[in-house]
This record gives sequence, structure tokens and C-alpha cells, in this order.
Amino acid sequence: MSSSPNEPLSFDDFDEVVSPRPEETDFDRIVEAAVRRRGFLGGALAFGSFALLGGTLVPGTAKAASDRFAFKQIPANTDDAVTVPDGYNVDVMVRWGDPLWSNGAEFDHATRGTAGSQATAFGDNIDGMEVYAIGDKMVLVANNEYTNRKIIWGNREEGKSANDDDVNKGKMAHGISIVEIRPENGKWTIVKDSQLNRRITPDTEMELTGPAAGHDLLKTAADPTGKKSMGTWNNCGNGSTPWGTYLTCEENFNGYFSAADENHEVSPELNRYGISSKDWGYGWAQVDERFDVSKHPNEPNRAGYVVEIDPRDPNSTPKKRTALGRFKHENAEAVVNNDGRVVVYMGDDERGEFLYRFVSDGVFAPGGPTEGLLNEGTISVAKFYPNGTGEWLELTPETTGMANKAEICVHTRQAGSAVGATTMDRPEWVTSNPNTAEIYCALTNNKNRGIKPNAGGDPTPVGGPNPREANNYGQIVRWRPKDGDHTSKDFTWDLFVLAGNPTVHQDANKGSDNVNADNMFNSPDGLKFDSNGILWIQTDGNYSNAEGFAGHGNNQMLAGDPVTGEIRRFLVGPKECEVTGMTWSPDLRTMFVGIQHPGERGESHWPEGGDAVPRSAVIAITRKDGGPMG
Repeated sequence: MSSSPNEPLSFDDFDEVVSPRPEETDFDRIVEAAVRRRGFLGGALAFGSFALLGGTLVPGTAKAASDRFAFKQIPANTDDAVTVPDGYNVDVMVRWGDPLWSNGAEFDHATRGTAGSQATAFGDNIDGMEVYAIGDKMVLVANNEYTNRKIIWGNREEGKSANDDDVNKGKMAHGISIVEIRPENGKWTIVKDSQLNRRITPDTEMELTGPAAGHDLLKTAADPTGKKSMGTWNNCGNGSTPWGTYLTCEENFNGYFSAADENHEVSPELNRYGISSKDWGYGWAQVDERFDVSKHPNEPNRAGYVVEIDPRDPNSTPKKRTALGRFKHENAEAVVNNDGRVVVYMGDDERGEFLYRFVSDGVFAPGGPTEGLLNEGTISVAKFYPNGTGEWLELTPETTGMANKAEICVHTRQAGSAVGATTMDRPEWVTSNPNTAEIYCALTNNKNRGIKPNAGGDPTPVGGPNPREANNYGQIVRWRPKDGDHTSKDFTWDLFVLAGNPTVHQDANKGSDNVNADNMFNSPDGLKFDSNGILWIQTDGNYSNAEGFAGHGNNQMLAGDPVTGEIRRFLVGPKECEVTGMTWSPDLRTMFVGIQHPGERGESHWPEGGDAVPRSAVIAITRKDGGPMG
């Protein structure tokens, strides 16, 4: 996600200040006729089951959809609490700073801990997550995307680091937390000292695999082989493989690099990824020289990948899968095609970037070898046409003009630009419907749509799946591969929902017909289907509850019916949080949800209340009648 760590600028805004995009004024290219033809600017904003491509709402299905939801919609609010419908319980299971081993120190609200205590404790700002059944044990794997500097260093003047230990404490709050969990006395808790517990941090050794491994672009003084890197950070969404491993996705990796020489000019290739002489204030280069790009210009090429982790083996080496491309990965949705090939859908979460698909060369067979499935295959990028069709454009040396596959896997954004992919409104989570061959992607927002090009200079015209100029509300696009074949070049697409505010706007910004004054929201972000085929939508947007966002309240989680398009609000988070990451217990009776950066601007003390430091956390939601959650 691209939230800001307690700063007035978001990550993307900071990058644009450092590397400004030119204004675009010639927007005669806007596909006005196509937009009008699809009803985006008229009064008939009919999405969901209506489908942009001419579908109709089958009589009686709206009532049937209502029966599919096991809860009554809750209203938006601005409370400093997690709100769910009547009939449900919410418990905080684990928080930032909770020790995973009994020799670790409990969280200290006065000091926020030390680098040593944080290295053995649950990380900060939970994002993507998954629960795995390993024998008779259950293990939670959760991303720790970043840390709020003015909170973790809130004991220091102006919320800035005072020494190297402060910097390292922030560093250790990043990465992955792996912890055994179990129910005790009706509530979920972590199991300290479990043999499966593990912290993976920016200092954990990783293996570089796939086409780019060993290439000169990945070689450094510390690793002349180009096959070993240190650590993972800014891990956003996630995925899970059919063989039971965890996929964590490196997103805004660029903001941790800087140069001792502020006049140092990075290469155009690094600039495309937002690398500059200035970091976001974390100061990692002062304690770890590899983050100084003037001294180690190849180091950023070793970040920005999907990393595969085996939660069953706490001694295993995580593997960066370069074959899946290098960009600001949001999540990685893996599906097994009818012919056994593994297909991974991925979004690049920056304004005007692209959607990608990886198709393995080999096939998945339960119990068979899996190592090559995410190392050998073809990566493609999406092209959407205004008439509701699209195609996947393969990224090869022939189509991109690049020398080899390794360069494509390192400079994947440039490859997407070379083939003319569709610039999207910040592609966030991608998820697949378990009941039919269709894929959904949250396009969270894009204030630059129709105004500025993307970081590579590609135009961002209004039209197709990105129908609004200066898009402040976001939308969810879905596509269906031809003949249900996820490896097909061709697909059709429509919009499941166009978020907005019908109490303020009467144009396209009011949203689609399945958005109303009771369920409205902005900035869809996390997306995931449950086993019943209900689409869960989490938001990371404007929580001012004012002007164009009046009535939206705090960030929230909603449930959508892919058949009829009905959307219903299930959860509202505490003040200034993002609701992100979700998974279920193996028996489906508990839903685990992440609450990220509560109080990022100083207005929350969740979850402990009083004068306590706000702490990101994983909550466990259950039904009071003990029934299944999904």
C-alpha cells in the first residue's frame, strides 16, 4: 500500500517531489466516446451483474444475494475502535512489539523498545497474511510493511532517530513475522517459543533465483555472484502457492536508499523505480552502507521482487523469484490452470503502472517437484481496450528490444512501457473467484489520471478501466480469460464497482449503481475471496469524513457479491488506520484481519486506549454462534 508513515506526503507524493512528472495538457486523446458509451458519465452507472459488456440483472437474484451475507450492514463511523455487526466478536490476537519468545521484553510504551527487543518481537504495520496448518499446529505468516517514524521514535525529540540503535529498531520492525497461534479459553493467542516462530528482517539472507540470478545487474561488492541478497522490506500484499509456501511482495523498496552525496544522480533505470539521493527519513544508509546508492548502485536491483518463504522450515532460506518481475509488487495471486500450469497475477502499485501475469513452463502435481515453477515461465503485461476486450502482451527480448530475459526481469517497468501496456490507477490486490474463472483487481485511486504521465513518461489517458480524470475514489476491475483458460492471450473485462460519493456528486464521482449513501467508500485496496465466493474489500483511503469524503468515515472492510454486485459494509477500523490483510483459520470459523497504522497522524490510541501508543495488530473475528466466517 502507499500510505505515508506519519508524514503529510504519501510514498508516491514524496517520490514525485524528488522526481517530478511533467504536467500534461493535451488530453484530446481522452476516449470520450468510449467513456460515454459505457455509461460512466451518464446517469446509468450500472456495474456489478449488469456488466459493462451488456449483461442484465436476472430477476430475483438481488434477494438471493442478500441471503448470502450472514450479517446486517453496519454504518460508517469515526470511532477509535473496531466495529463489526451484532453477533460477532473481535479480539486483538497480536500487536506490534509483542515478543515471540519468552526471553523477549514486553512492549515498553515509554521507549518503544530497542533494536534488540524489536528483532525478537512481532513487526510493525501488518499487511498481507496467511494461516497455515502444519501438522497439528497453526502458523500465522504476516507482512510487516513499514513503521511510523514519529510513533516508533515518539520518545525522541520531533519523532526523529537519536542514534544508530533507533535506526536499527526501525529496521527490525520491517519484514515478516511467523508465529504459531492457537485458541485458548475462547480466544486466539500466539504460542511463545514455538519451534516454528521466526522473524525475517532486512538482514536475513535471501537467495536470488530465476533468470536474473547471477546477472551483472545483481552483482555487488558484498555478493560478486549476484545470487545472494540480504533481507526484504516494505512487504505489502501476499500470496500462497498450491504447495503451501508463502509469497511476500516487496513494494515501496525505493524509499530506503539514499546517497551520502546529495548531488549524486542515479541512473534513469533506477529513477524509474523512484530511487534518488534521499530516502524517506529511515536513515538505513547510516548503519548499513549497502543502502548508499552512490557506493552500491546495483543494490536496488536486488529489491522489488516476490519472495517465497517456507513456513514449515524456520531454517529455510527465502527465495526471491526474479522470474515474476521487478516492480512495486502489491500481492501475488497464484492459480492452477486447467492444464496444471501455475499462473500468478500481480499489480504494480504506483500511479500509471501496469498489471502483470506470469505463466509457468512446468505443471503443478501434488507431491511433485515445485522449485522450477516460479523460476521458469513467461511474464506478460495487460492491455485493456475500450470495447471491453484485452490481451496479455508477452515481455520477450523480441517484443521489448531488451538484450535478454534477465534484463526484462530487472527492468520490468521499462519492458511494460516498451510494449505499450495500459497505464492503470494504482493496481493493488488481485484475487481470483474460486467458483469461476474470473479475476478482480483493486485500482485504488490516481490523482494524476488524465493530468500527468507515469514515472516512465507513458501517457495516462482517461478511458477503459480507468474512466475518471483525477480519480480520487478508485474502482475494481475484473476480467475473464477466454474459454476459462488463465494462460490465454485474450480476455474480456468490466468494472465490478466504481467507488464514489453519491451524497456529494451527481457525475461519475458518485460511483456505480451498487454504491449508495449507506455503503459508500473510497480507495479499495485489499481484495480476497472466501471459499463461498464472497469478495472481501478493504480500504486504504481518505478518512477525513469531510467534503468529497463526507460520510465515508474511517477505513473499512466490505463484502461484495460477484453475481449481483451487491456490496455491504462489515467492519470499520479505528481512527487513521488502514484495514488490510485477511485470512481464515483452517475450520473457517475465524477471520483474521490486519489493522495498520492506527493513529498515524496522532489521533488514535488503539488498541489499548488511554494514553497508550497506537499499535498495528492482527484481530480475530468470530461469530458468537460459533458458525463459519466464510
